[in-house]
Amino acid sequence: MISNNIPVVKLGIIAVSRDCFPIKLSTQRRENIVKAYKGEIYDCQTTVENELDMLKAVEDVKNQGCNALVVFLGNFGPETPETEIAQKFDGPVMFVAAAEGDGDMINGRGDAFCGMLNCSYNLGMRHLKGYIPSYPVGTAEDIARMIEDFVPVARTIIGLKGLKIITFGPRPQDFFACNAPIKGLYELGVEIEENSELDLLVAYRQHKDDERIPAVCEDMKKEMGEGRYYKELLPRMAQFELTLLDWAEEHKGSRQYVAFADKCWPAFPKEFGFEPCYVNSRLATRGIPVACEVDIYGALSEYIGMCASGDTVTLLDINNSTPKYIYDEDIVKKYGDKYRLTDTFMGFHCGNTPSCKMCSNRAIKFQLIQNRLLENGCTPDFTRGTLEGDIAASEITFYRLQCDSEGTLRSYIAQGEVLDVPTRSFGGIGIFAIPEMGRFYRHVLIEKHYPHHGAVAFAHVGKTLYEVFRYLGIKDVQYNRPKNLPYPTENPFE
Repeated sequence: MISNNIPVVKLGIIAVSRDCFPIKLSTQRRENIVKAYKGEIYDCQTTVENELDMLKAVEDVKNQGCNALVVFLGNFGPETPETEIAQKFDGPVMFVAAAEGDGDMINGRGDAFCGMLNCSYNLGMRHLKGYIPSYPVGTAEDIARMIEDFVPVARTIIGLKGLKIITFGPRPQDFFACNAPIKGLYELGVEIEENSELDLLVAYRQHKDDERIPAVCEDMKKEMGEGRYYKELLPRMAQFELTLLDWAEEHKGSRQYVAFADKCWPAFPKEFGFEPCYVNSRLATRGIPVACEVDIYGALSEYIGMCASGDTVTLLDINNSTPKYIYDEDIVKKYGDKYRLTDTFMGFHCGNTPSCKMCSNRAIKFQLIQNRLLENGCTPDFTRGTLEGDIAASEITFYRLQCDSEGTLRSYIAQGEVLDVPTRSFGGIGIFAIPEMGRFYRHVLIEKHYPHHGAVAFAHVGKTLYEVFRYLGIKDVQYNRPKNLPYPTENPFE
């Protein structure tokens, strides 16, 4: 499902050893980890005791194509060379340490529990980033599990270093909620290319009668199924899909990965002859996020979630409250007292959600709101092209990385689910349930001035996202707090 638009993590492991401890503690314990880990990992045979060993080991893993590293303290470890590994290696590095328990507590005690403290201290002094798990000391089996958790974090960090966000068009008038300084992108190492809507229109017209259009139309028919699309609209949408894909390839430049943030109204449908939503959903399905309404940080957030989950994502408006009659008639009957009414809301967009994450009622339809605005509510023509239907029930993580008006990066993460309840509404829409959403909505989303767009990963990946944001240096990472943990702005007398 996901294309080559996210990195493949190639891990290496380097053991380090303090020269006053037996080196076999590190070498043997490293071998035990390699055996315990179920994935692929390059086992570097140079155990680092000094700086020359460090240079040799780093050169070795680079030559093997490794783009992420595990630095393993099999004993106390040498503080300088072990932290210089992170300095010399161009990629995310995890630091972990061996637990005792090999049997011999005289000559077999490694003191890595102690060494991990000095390792962390030295990383701080050198202003180096390292991924350190919540409890970084363990047996071979424990560390193998830590490596599994590290992989999606590493994939996301590598992806951001190779990402270019391509935009088309300024934001629609009176719709500036997702505007944000691009300074934060450069701090993350993300590149951006901003274009006008006219650039996109010119490129689109150049793809008229492209010989690939019929094949794309057939693929669209196969994806949607008979009776769920407008036949005469398919060539226009296929032409647009090819335009975006070609633009991505031609404009990547030095970068490997791409995300889009495109203007989609009010001028787009009339000039292009359709709404771009379904095409956006198709690109998201193959791992190329296309954020609506030129939401640059929405596109960035989607890409992060795609790397973290290894699956497709979407971007939705945190749109409307759930009507009490739906709550009483459907939610309570199906979920009992698991959720209060204020724990639920409806997430909506015109149709950018991948079809594979929607219910069987999905179909290409028209944008009702824009039809009212642009076609006076008459028989829809160019306002057709949305992908509508209820979003399928699933575990989800609702999240966003945002640069605020002061240029500070901040984020939120909330785990929940899409309920298996009909929305009885229009658009690509679902009823979401997040514990304590009402308080989260007021004291995080409103209080901290977040825009109405939130990214959605179709799995519980809060743990990974939290570690990613910490690694990136995001100091303000908010989440939906349980009832017994008040927000700083929450009225204690309410």
